[in-house]
Amino acid sequence: MTARLIECVPNFSEGRDPELIRELTRAVEAVAGVSLLDVDPGRATNRTVVTFVGEPEAVIEAAVQVGKRAKALIDMRAHKGEHPRFGAMDVCPLVPISGVTMEEAADYARQLGRRLGAEAGISGYFYEAAALRPERRNLATVRAGEYEGLQKKLADPAWKPDFGPGCGDAASGCKGQSGAAAFDPRYGVTAVGARKFLVAYNVNLNTTSTRRANAIAFDIREKGRVKREPDPVTGKVVRDAAGNEVWIPGSLKAAKAIGWFIEEYGVAQISINLTDLDVTPVHVAFDECVRKADERGVRVTGSEIVGMVPLRVLVEAGEHYLQKQGRSLGVPHAELVRIAILSLGLAELTPFDPEKRIIEYAIREKGAARLIDKTLVGFTHLTASESPAPGGGSVSAAVGALGAALGTMVANLSSHKPGWDARWEEFSAVAVRGRDLHERLLALVDEDTAAFNGIMAAWKAPADERPAAIEAATVRAIEVPLAVMREALEALDVCRQMAETGMEASLSDAAVGGLCARTAVRGAGFNVRINAKDLQDKDRKVVFMAEAERLEAEAATREAAVVALVNAAL
Repeated sequence: MTARLIECVPNFSEGRDPELIRELTRAVEAVAGVSLLDVDPGRATNRTVVTFVGEPEAVIEAAVQVGKRAKALIDMRAHKGEHPRFGAMDVCPLVPISGVTMEEAADYARQLGRRLGAEAGISGYFYEAAALRPERRNLATVRAGEYEGLQKKLADPAWKPDFGPGCGDAASGCKGQSGAAAFDPRYGVTAVGARKFLVAYNVNLNTTSTRRANAIAFDIREKGRVKREPDPVTGKVVRDAAGNEVWIPGSLKAAKAIGWFIEEYGVAQISINLTDLDVTPVHVAFDECVRKADERGVRVTGSEIVGMVPLRVLVEAGEHYLQKQGRSLGVPHAELVRIAILSLGLAELTPFDPEKRIIEYAIREKGAARLIDKTLVGFTHLTASESPAPGGGSVSAAVGALGAALGTMVANLSSHKPGWDARWEEFSAVAVRGRDLHERLLALVDEDTAAFNGIMAAWKAPADERPAAIEAATVRAIEVPLAVMREALEALDVCRQMAETGMEASLSDAAVGGLCARTAVRGAGFNVRINAKDLQDKDRKVVFMAEAERLEAEAATREAAVVALVNAAL
């Protein structure tokens, strides 16, 4: 199951007082389930950008708490800095990382804004995907006039806040619903939004020429360059009938870029901001820089990602470069990340440590030890110990992951069998499916143990809360093994495909994979039944049991098909 993660990147109007900044970050770190990833103070801008990540509910709680601290500690009346701003916690965007859609992130942003209004008395505006009005999507428009013009702005009914005191929406926890919004001279206001992940990305060149780096930047950036007359002497700017400059757009959408020289490394770079990775991913920007640089006699030598990125950025890049080589894409994520680092030259100037630079890995590193990170010996010995977990549920998920992995292996081997070159994409598609299945089943190894621990914790809840807590925990302890059954059933299908079309030398591997997957379905089915007997909601119990029976029956049919195919071939 994909973890539900969102990133929060609040910007505070304080970049010079280390102790004050530390007070803000303490408020974030005090919330369970949130990982503080980065704190970036700027003296000249007098602004600090804080980055933290976690499940949506925990992130919202942390944002509310740090907003309260900002209101208590920062006085905008004394603030000076180079960056545009109109509030103590000036902006607070939420960014979906995994398992959360942009629409859901926008809804979470609105929940956050309303809580800031109701619990902290903070007013503000929703922007980007969270905007309630089209004219408020652009942050620059919302923040126009900055803090110095805010009192006048709030007096205009057209700029009544979207949340907080004076917003006019009693349901949102607002106060002072009539008349102009109150101006809080100490705090100002906050813009709360939901936006896509932004990547700051620099491409390294084998030149020291800022001019040439700029020329390539203008070639690729969406804005492009001003059109000029071809006369080599005058080169006057071309204007339209209204007297406006005519621009030649660049080749990449959702990309901003300039060229600069980095004295520390003695090279020029194309500095790129990629504002929509669905439109222009990192690997597409890199390849385009290579192409445009070559046209100008310049060579790209590598690149660097500034800050942290979601796992998918490097997974997609790894898949892209494997596809260009005609190789199967169904390799583990760690291998895709390695291919991406090599292909993009991410370690040319400084080391690139995936454990520290990939958001999902950094969170994992800070969290509690996982069962799947143990050695096979360690996992086996822990299972054999007197501890009730991990138990049959986690073992079922682990066996299912091994089954899916065997099907994936056969697909990967078949994809580059001599003489089968024309079929690599066929087998690659199966390998990707198998890879995704064993990744999800591995995650379920720990989820099953967490679900068991949840039941134990529910029994310790206060007496008046205990029945509801036990029922909710029991439902979770049924849903997890059901997920194991579904994923393992799909793994059986991968093994069947490979028993039917994969290379003959690996037929026994496909058979063993099918047997493992069937075991996972049956084992998880026992977990569903033993936990369902304690469920108080009888109608829900009937639904759960019916699905488990259906999955077990289908698994028996698919296992028989795998065995029959392999026996016939042998």
